[in-house]
Amino acid sequence: MKNKFIKSTLILIIGGMITKIIGMVIRIAMTRMLGAEGIGIYMLIMPTFTLFIALAQFGMPIAISKLVSEDKRNNKNLVFSIIPVSLTINIIIMIFLLFFSSYISNDLLHEPRCYEALVSIGLVLPFISISSILRGYFFGKQKMFPHVISNITEDFVRLIIIIIGIPIFLIKGINYAVAFVILSNVISELTSILILFFFLPKNFKITKSDIKPNISNIKETLSISVPTTGSRLIGSIGYFFEPIILTSVLLKVGYSNEYIVSGYGVLNGYVMPLLTLPSFFTLAISQALIPIVSNNYSNGRYIYTKNKIKQGIFFSLLIGIPVTIFFITYPSLPLKLIYNTNHGINYIKVMAPIFLLHYIQSPISSSLQAMGFAKISMKGTLYGMILRTFTLFVASTLKIGLWGLVMATSINIIFVTIYDGYNVFKILKKRI
Repeated sequence: MKNKFIKSTLILIIGGMITKIIGMVIRIAMTRMLGAEGIGIYMLIMPTFTLFIALAQFGMPIAISKLVSEDKRNNKNLVFSIIPVSLTINIIIMIFLLFFSSYISNDLLHEPRCYEALVSIGLVLPFISISSILRGYFFGKQKMFPHVISNITEDFVRLIIIIIGIPIFLIKGINYAVAFVILSNVISELTSILILFFFLPKNFKITKSDIKPNISNIKETLSISVPTTGSRLIGSIGYFFEPIILTSVLLKVGYSNEYIVSGYGVLNGYVMPLLTLPSFFTLAISQALIPIVSNNYSNGRYIYTKNKIKQGIFFSLLIGIPVTIFFITYPSLPLKLIYNTNHGINYIKVMAPIFLLHYIQSPISSSLQAMGFAKISMKGTLYGMILRTFTLFVASTLKIGLWGLVMATSINIIFVTIYDGYNVFKILKKRI
């Protein structure tokens, strides 16, 4: 079991490194072809995109991964039972975006050029949802290689599409180019789905009993996915309101729209991607932890579960500490090398130490969900989001520009990590 955890983690880390490199190339291509203005528009849309991805997935990938890892039911029927539910949710979201994208772009984001991209989000979501459900199945089986290959292929396809497509759509306008970037996910996610199907066992057969929806499986999946979704949804809602509050307050206190869009683009387009760079390691550790923690906790092996969680935190710090030191010491080097800019150096210096906590947050929160305490994780996310939103609103009125967002983000990371970590070890202490 120990070797399987380490093997799974290594596969996901190596795959994560490759996809992160391709992702950085995609980011470089986007920033250089779209420019600061285009990236600013794209980053204004991303909170909305993230919110609707959370809604569309509805926590089902994690729920399926947990249930499949327990191996106590017909796993094929579990997947086929939940797909119609997922597609129904996606259709509702698509209809909503079709009617309300104009209002979101004009009245909430105060940027009419976001409209086409917002409508495009609805077309992408079903493909993301199905792809995520299939990944959840493979995670539950502790088969990480299919996930890695599908991710690499997906990002590589998206890179090619973006390089070819952005210059073509820029001729029509920057709003169409940004919408195209969103729509590129349709082809890349479809590629991922096909790759995952390719990795199904050769003797894999589907019977009528597998396809027929099982109400019990649906209820069991939703009992896990609803609080998991609540946690993601709360975070996504806070992220969704972030540019709305920031734009509204900063405009009111005297900042120009150009300053806000440009500054927001620097912080979320340059600084945050760099600071979250080690997250592909910690995400890999979290994904490998979920089936192992779930299986061992459900079977009463609490000491082993605790040791695995500690191991996950240790690996995350092993990666996070050197990266943090590097960002504090040489903040201009990655900015210049990757984005060919010096904007955001001070943000990196201040936020790098805080993000060390962010790197261990993912394995801790995933462990809570794997043990069946997604509601506790949801509460932590809720309290953190309220604290973050309040801080963002108050700090933005102080005329300190984008530093209000830096403060709000940092406070949120500190609170949620401490809250989740305390609860994980409190629960295990009672069991041991």
